[in-house]
Amino acid sequence: MVKSLMVQGTASDAGKSIIAAGLCRIFKQDGLEVVPFKSQNMALNSAVTPDGLEIGRAQAMQAEAAGIAPDVRMNPILLKPNSDTGSQ
Repeated sequence: MVKSLMVQGTASDAGKSIIAAGLCRIFKQDGLEVVPFKSQNMALNSAVTPDGLEIGRAQAMQAEAAGIAPDVRMNPILLKPNSDTGSQ
């Protein structure tokens, strides 16, 4: 059985991504196989995966903390705002 852990918060910019990265590193150092995941992200800044796709920078940082290559499946929906009412 695969065990999972969800990090939740009550607001944006509360530190959830940093906590998740820290947990990825701790679990990796403890010998566990760790893969970060965020189903949907809205951000202007992104990171490019080795296969040329984009994910959120926080998920790329979490992948690095987990010792694995970033993959678009870690952040399948990346919304990049381009106006007050639209996004890519």
